[in-house]
Amino acid sequence: MKAQVKAALLQPHLNKLAVIASMLLIIFLSWFYMLYGMTMNMQPVATWDVYDLVLLYMMWAIMMAGMMLPSAMPVILLVEQLNQKRLQRQASYTPTVFFAFGYLLIWCLYSLLATVLQYMLHHWALLNPMMSSANHLFSASILIAAGLYQFTPIKQRCLQLCQSPLGLLSRHWQEHTWGAVRLGLIHGQYCLGCCWVLMGLLFVAGVMNLLCIALLTALVLLEKGLPRWQLSSHMIGSVLIFTGMFYAFAKL
Repeated sequence: MKAQVKAALLQPHLNKLAVIASMLLIIFLSWFYMLYGMTMNMQPVATWDVYDLVLLYMMWAIMMAGMMLPSAMPVILLVEQLNQKRLQRQASYTPTVFFAFGYLLIWCLYSLLATVLQYMLHHWALLNPMMSSANHLFSASILIAAGLYQFTPIKQRCLQLCQSPLGLLSRHWQEHTWGAVRLGLIHGQYCLGCCWVLMGLLFVAGVMNLLCIALLTALVLLEKGLPRWQLSSHMIGSVLIFTGMFYAFAKL
């Protein structure tokens, strides 16, 4: 009897550790790929075949997982905490991994759009074979657009919900597997609304630029983690706008 009670008390902690270990493993594998396995065809886009496009999509999807999961860890652990409370009340329980799957699915869809966009940018000669910007006005436009987006109401609303997701989770909570996946999709949409323009900065510095990838990952972490979210968002936007204008005029 004591063993059963002890096992019941340990189960929530074991479930939480399993969730943390699973997410950390995905993050580790994603960054391992980016550090040691990320390669692409550097030939002109006219020579690309279906295999190259599939490889490009996989690269984007793995990058997004490695970049966005660290900032999503708090909400994933919050979902696990809510699940454990339901389990203690003997309510229905769905493993948190399904929520994380829904969240990652949003970024996989974004990766598909990014793949198509990158192909078109290569086709228009706006990206060089190294997958960075080949036009200073194009670079300046992305920087300024990303900066201006930081001040928009949709950005501020999405960032607020990413930083304080409890109300969102409570409103949209549903039972069973599809309910957990749907909840992950909903939260992922707001996360996408918060960060999708920032990810476009990869087209400026280089899609495979590890320093840029690391800086953007840290930027998203800071933006979602800082308590004064609106001020931090506006500061980031101001820096991006200033950098874009400086870059545009410096090249004239």
